[in-house]
Amino acid sequence: MQRVVEAVGTMFPIDEAIISAEVEGRVDQVLVDLGDKVAKGDVIVRISDEEQRYLVAQNEAQLRQSLERLGLKNENDKVKDIKETPEVRRAQADLFDTQQHYTRIRSLVEQGIGSKSDLDQAQAKYDAGRAGYDATLNQTRNLIQEVARFRAILDLQRKKLRDTTVRAPFPGSVKERKVTAGQYVQANTPLLTLVKTDPVRLRIEVAERMAPWIRVGQRADVRVEAFEGRVFQGRVWRIAPVVDEAKRTFIVEALIENPSGELKPGSYARARLATNKSERIKLVPKLAVNYVFGSNKVYVVKNNVVEARDVKLGDQYDEDVEILEGLKEGESLATTEINRLDSGVKVSVDTSRRAAT
Repeated sequence: MQRVVEAVGTMFPIDEAIISAEVEGRVDQVLVDLGDKVAKGDVIVRISDEEQRYLVAQNEAQLRQSLERLGLKNENDKVKDIKETPEVRRAQADLFDTQQHYTRIRSLVEQGIGSKSDLDQAQAKYDAGRAGYDATLNQTRNLIQEVARFRAILDLQRKKLRDTTVRAPFPGSVKERKVTAGQYVQANTPLLTLVKTDPVRLRIEVAERMAPWIRVGQRADVRVEAFEGRVFQGRVWRIAPVVDEAKRTFIVEALIENPSGELKPGSYARARLATNKSERIKLVPKLAVNYVFGSNKVYVVKNNVVEARDVKLGDQYDEDVEILEGLKEGESLATTEINRLDSGVKVSVDTSRRAAT
């Protein structure tokens, strides 16, 4: 027989996200409600942006003020040479003027027609000019860093302004709406829950002994109670790398296409996975198995005398069930009146009835 893995599980959406506010403010509009479908990028909630617009304008003014001090016009312009900035050029001109004056006075003193006091004054002005030039360079470097900081603050504030318009991160449906228009929300306040249900994930638990039989890509035939007699096709998508020590099972997930949205996450489903594993096994009719006081029993008929045996069951195949332990191949079992049978009971086999059946 070809081995088949049968298991039950629950369906989950392929994606589910709680959409939260990234900025605080009053909710102006909620554009979707329970069950509505949205595409990626659709506007779903609008939060009042008045305060954020004022903050953007304030930060833009601060940035422009600093840019003008650097001689820049556009907010994306950058200083190519610090010595070409207005304040540095002015300090450089002052330094050049004091240097020229100092040079002339020193020349006069060397010729004996200038006073030592004039030279000292020129020297002091020249030294102050050099110190002022160095200070202006440092101030301009700090101003360049300040411009970079203002740019970052402005970018962040513009992002907050954009965040007042909440958009769907992926195509899906609204599972739950958590806010209403007029409500004041803080950052991280949940607004609504969005789910993507095409495809859906079926998560099942499989016995550890079947681990070698399961492969990614295997076909999964899925049945749900809401659609009796209908089979949905899926494929094994994920296999857990570990076994649950308590249950001795591992998780297998199958993806099932769901373009019409018929399959709903949370539903109970039964999956049947055909494998490439073929084995010679012992089968008996399900009618031959009797569940008595916590154990499965069958009734072997030999020489018209019944022997009750405990058996260990395996997989099920339509009207038959696999026997793992308790029976030998070729033994005859009772399939009728089994509730009246026990070890030692004498019976007769109605062969005409069996032939007719």
